[in-house]
Amino acid sequence: MVRQMELSGFGGPERLVAREREVPGPGTGEVRIRVEASGVAFAEVQMLRGRYPMQPRFPFVPGYDLVGRITAVGPEVAGLAPGDRVAAMPRTGAWADEVVLPASEVVPVPAGVDSGDAVALVTNGVTAWQLAHRSAPVGPGQTVLVHGATGGVGGLLAQLCRQAGATVVGTASEANQEALRAEGVVPVDYRSPDLTERLRRHAPHGYHAVFDHLGPRSVARSRALLAPGGRVVSYGSAATLRDEGGPLRPYLRMLGGLLWWNTLGEPRLTRRRRVSLYYVRPGRRFREDLGTVLGLLAAGTLTPVVHSRHPMSRAADALRILSRGGVHGKIVLVADQERGT
Repeated sequence: MVRQMELSGFGGPERLVAREREVPGPGTGEVRIRVEASGVAFAEVQMLRGRYPMQPRFPFVPGYDLVGRITAVGPEVAGLAPGDRVAAMPRTGAWADEVVLPASEVVPVPAGVDSGDAVALVTNGVTAWQLAHRSAPVGPGQTVLVHGATGGVGGLLAQLCRQAGATVVGTASEANQEALRAEGVVPVDYRSPDLTERLRRHAPHGYHAVFDHLGPRSVARSRALLAPGGRVVSYGSAATLRDEGGPLRPYLRMLGGLLWWNTLGEPRLTRRRRVSLYYVRPGRRFREDLGTVLGLLAAGTLTPVVHSRHPMSRAADALRILSRGGVHGKIVLVADQERGT
């Protein structure tokens, strides 16, 4: 029997309960993994409020990503063996002592890398990498804006943009301003009543790229800050957590905005200010990019900020901290020592 943390219904972190269950042996093409670390994501906060698109029905086990060691391999699995350390993004189910996953979905973790640091790069690291290098490629001499620049994704995105040679302006709470300055990022308090004007002062000719995780209203403001030919990439709807209506409503509004912003709203075909949507997806490219960011971690080139680490048994506390906001970096769950993991 192994333990898993289960979300039992809508509400707060108190709806997270521990259950015991049997984990089957791996089937054909599968591996069984003892979880060493799992991330706590804003997706879980949204799921508690029913605000995450296409979330499973309650009860279910949350947990977007994990790092762990293979304990058994099923038939027709090649290149993996018990004892290998791997990472994966199942999107749900990772808050458990052990899981069974398709072998095709796991990526090797370099030796000597801390599991908590590695899991901070699974979803967040790949998201940041793909935003900065695929969705809106950032280069030398550019000025870019990262909303939520001390968050799990935003902090990594700011690092990658700076490494690409860009000047990075980042929004954050006043309490996190010094941390951003120490990282070479120009901080702006997102609570400022004149936020748009403050942001415009740092890029009077406009931003080459704006990375926005807040939702439709923020994206509209971000687009107004673009330089001609610039791009806003929307990759979330954090500011709509307490909105009324179904969880798809912000994304439907965004799709309507895309139609207007990218076609009707600016008819000129050259130097158009673009808006695009991004969503991290599993698959071959995800696995390739995860291997890349884990390699950067092993080389010391990319450094995730881990806000705090909590034993899996205290997952509700971790979820409560993230729900309050103001978190700098990634919150990580680690295996409970008393369970021998």
